[in-house]
Order: sequence, then C-alpha cells, then structure tokens
Amino acid sequence: MQQYLDLVDAALSEGTYKPNRTGVDTISSFSEHYEVDLQEGYPLLTTKKMDGYRWNSMLHEVCWYLSGEEHIRNLREETKIWDAWADEEGRLDTAYGRFWRRYPIPESEAQLEGESWPDETNRWVTAEDDGRRTFDQLQYVIDTLSDSPNSRRLVVNAWHPANAAVSTLPPCHYSFVFNVQGDRLNCHLTQRSGDIALGVPFNIAAYALLTKVVAQQTGFEPGTFAHTVVDAHVYCGKGERGEWYADNLADLQSRLADVDDREDYRAVKEWLESEAPPEAEGNERMDHVPGLLEQLSREPLERPTLEVADVSIDELTAEDVELNDYESHEGIKFGVAE
Repeated sequence: MQQYLDLVDAALSEGTYKPNRTGVDTISSFSEHYEVDLQEGYPLLTTKKMDGYRWNSMLHEVCWYLSGEEHIRNLREETKIWDAWADEEGRLDTAYGRFWRRYPIPESEAQLEGESWPDETNRWVTAEDDGRRTFDQLQYVIDTLSDSPNSRRLVVNAWHPANAAVSTLPPCHYSFVFNVQGDRLNCHLTQRSGDIALGVPFNIAAYALLTKVVAQQTGFEPGTFAHTVVDAHVYCGKGERGEWYADNLADLQSRLADVDDREDYRAVKEWLESEAPPEAEGNERMDHVPGLLEQLSREPLERPTLEVADVSIDELTAEDVELNDYESHEGIKFGVAE
C-alpha cells in the first residue's frame, strides 16, 4: 500500500532523533496523516508478509477489543501481543475494549455540579457486577448510525486521563470517529504514538476491519480510513547503534532526498549497514530502519479482499472473517521495544 510507504519515507526523511522511555532510540516525526480508500481493497500490507500468525493475532485482538474484557486470559491463547503489560492472571490496568464497551460513569457523589450523565434506564448503560455503571460507546455509535446517520457525534474514546497518568501502557490509538458521506461510512483514527514498522500496519488492518464490520451492520459501504499519528516514529536501535543516528541522521536524510526510484532505497540500506555500528547482542533487530528501507524498495502488490459474516459486534469471532487473494513479499522481522 503506497500510503504506508509514503508514511515511512516521510518519517525517515523529515523526522528528528529522539530518545524515549523504552531505551530504544527513534527517528520521530510530528503529526503524519494519510487516507486509504477501502473500496480499492482491504489495506493489509503487501510489502512484507502479514498473513499466518500475524493475521491471526490481529483478528483475535480486534475480537478482544469488541468483547470489552479487561484481561487477556483468552487472548493470550492466540497471541502474545499483550503479555508484557499484563500480570500473571492476565489482568491489564488499561484496555482499549474496556473503554470502548464499558466506559466508566462516575458515581453520583463524584459528579461535578452542572454535569449531565445518563441514568440506569439509558439503553447504553450497564450495571457492572459491583454496582458501578458503564457506558457502551461502540453500541451507541452503531445505534446512532441506524437512527441518525448524519450525526457528527459518532466518537469512541479509549483515553481516560486519570487512568493514563498511572497506566503501564495507556492507549496509543486512543480515539476514532465515524462519519457518513452519501452511502459510505468513513473512519478517522487519532493515535498519540505510532511504531511505524510494527504497530501501524496492525492499526491499519484492525480499523479497516472494524469499519467494514460497522458499515455492514448499519447498511453502509466502507468508505475512507483516515489516520493521524501525532508521534510517528521509527525505532533505530539501542546503545551505540541508536546513538549513531544522532550524528548521522542528516546524512541519511540527504541520501533519501536523492532517491529517484525504489532500487535507490536498497542502496541507502547498504550504505547504512556498512557505516552504522553493529547492534549489540540481545538487541538485534531493534533498528527498524534497514527493514523499512527494504520495504520502500518493494513494489506494493494488489490488495486482497475481505469477507465478514453478517453478525453483531457481540458475536464476531476470528472464524467470521475471511481474507482472500492475499499475496505479499517476504516477511521482515523487527524487534519489539517495550
């Protein structure tokens, strides 16, 4: 998908060297944005292999979001993607789906004067087992699309400021908005932080799937997926390997500015690997730049198609989703910065 490759090129060509909490340095770019027409096919990347385990992992993660669960006890049977942030019992101190489906309503004594909150008779309010009340944001959006499709209030928010201040990993893709234009349902995702090599390809696939599911349930055609990433970053290594970019980023960006065709990216990759210090043992593949340069040198293939069973968000399982006609270039391995 060319839009993704344009994002990669923009971050590498215009970004700045930026250390961060993980200890793995980054090349970071501010407020990158792109749009994908979902009518042109399902935007699963073809410049690296994303079927098999990766595809299965993404499907089960989306179904986990939709479940509203605050633990990964079922999810970890299919993927290890959240293991690093969960306790031994699989509990998380934050979870996207929990707020999508069960956003907490403050107790009456905690509500500030003048605020308005739904009471227990509201159709999107649920009483939890401990008596606290929650609000189902995603079901509200689906119902509103059916009743009032021109609404400009179709927002789902996974960010709770007080939770985010103390959470092990507050939501990265924290808010999305649906918008109807004609017979097309569009989705705009805002992301505070995006790992371009590993995270963003999953985000594209997940939210394109979600848009198709919601469109199918509300009688619309999938339209445009738009994505804004506030801190769009490429991990560039740890220790000497990462620090090398602080002194050599300008040279890398000068070479990228001279690229005329895809093959030139491979030449930039060869230069980088001959000049940069080797990654230390135990930190292999934490530098994502070579792998992304390899992707930039590859021609995107035709997009696959997606079939989803006509079931509700409460019933959707991984078995209800079928990926067809997917072909890709070879896989590329990237290390995970935690």
